[in-house]
Amino acid sequence: MAILLIVLIAVAVIVLALTGFVVARRRRPLAAPAAPAPAVAAPAVAPAPAVAPAPSAPLETQDQPRFRDRLGRARSTLSGYLTSVRSREGIDDATWEELEEGLILADVGATVTAGILDELRARVERDGIADTETLVGALKDELVSRLRGDTTLHSAPDVTNVWLFVGVNGVGKTTTIGKLAMREVRSGRRVVMAAGDTFRAAAADQLETWAERAGASIIRGNEGGDPGSVVFDAVRHAAARGADLVLADTAGRLHTKTNLMEELKKVRRVAERPPGQVTEVLLVIDATTGQNGLIQAQQFASAAGVTGVVLTKLDGTAKGGIVVAIRTELGIPIKLVGLGEGAEDLVEFDATEFVEALIDA
Repeated sequence: MAILLIVLIAVAVIVLALTGFVVARRRRPLAAPAAPAPAVAAPAVAPAPAVAPAPSAPLETQDQPRFRDRLGRARSTLSGYLTSVRSREGIDDATWEELEEGLILADVGATVTAGILDELRARVERDGIADTETLVGALKDELVSRLRGDTTLHSAPDVTNVWLFVGVNGVGKTTTIGKLAMREVRSGRRVVMAAGDTFRAAAADQLETWAERAGASIIRGNEGGDPGSVVFDAVRHAAARGADLVLADTAGRLHTKTNLMEELKKVRRVAERPPGQVTEVLLVIDATTGQNGLIQAQQFASAAGVTGVVLTKLDGTAKGGIVVAIRTELGIPIKLVGLGEGAEDLVEFDATEFVEALIDA
C-alpha cells in the first residue's frame, strides 16, 4: 500500500508540473509589448529633411529699374512723330518739320532743338544720308553726345564731405536725400543728415524719418532758425564721430525778406569751413515742370555753384526732353534720376539707355 501511495503522489506532481509549464507558455504573448519601432514613434524631433521647411534666404537687393520700363509716357510724346518720319521714303522738308515739332513738344526747347537740327543737317550732307531710319539713328547719336557727362558723385579724402541739395519746394529734395542716404549707408559710409530747411515745418520731420530708415544721424535746429548753423553743427557732429559724409537739405523758399539765393550762398560758405568741404551741390528738379525746370536750373546754377542735377518724377508725366535742354543749355551733368517711389528707384543717369528708352518704340 505504501508503495502504491508513493507512486500516486509522484504522478500527481508530474501532472501539476506539466500543467504549469503549458500555462506559462500560453501567458508569454500577454507580456508588456516592446517599445514601438522608430518608424511609427511619435515625432519628437524635426521632420525629415525632405519635408522640413527651407531656411530663410537672405534678402536680395531689388534690381535697378530700367529706363525703358519707366519712360513710357515720355516716349509716347516723340513716338508719333518718329513713326511718321520713319514711314517716309526719303528726307524732305516735311521730315525736318516733323522732327522739329516732335522735339519741341517733348520739352527740348526751341533753341536746343534748332541746334540739334543744324547738326543733323550737317551730318546728312556730310555722310550722304538719304533714308529716314538712318536719320533717326543720327538723331540718337546726337542726343547721346549731348547728354554724356560725369555722373560720379565726388568725395574728397581726409575731410568731412558735404553734399548740398538745392531747389524749389515740392521738387523732391528731402525724399532724394533720404534715398541717397540709404544707398550710401548700404555701401558702408557713415552719413549725417542736416535738416537745413528750417523754414518748412514738415521738412525736418520728414528727413528724420528717412534718417531712421537709413541708419544715419540727423542734426536739426529750431523752426525758422539759421540754416547755416544747422549745416555747420552737422559737419562738426560728423567730424567728431568719424562720419565722412553730410547730406544737407536747404530751403526752397523763405518766409522772410532774405533772398533765397543769398541764403544759399551763405550756407555754402559755412559748409566750407574746416573740417567741412562741399564736394557736390546737387540741384533737384521736378522733370514734370518742363521748361520751368530749365529756368530754375539757370537761377540756382549761378548762385549756388551747382555741380550736378537730380531729375525726379521722370517716370510720371515728364516728356523727357527737359533732360536734353538742361544738359545743353547749362553744361551741368545729369547725375541722378528718379524713376519711381522706392529707394532703389533713384538711379545713376545713363545717356545711352535714356535715349534708347526715349526714342525706340
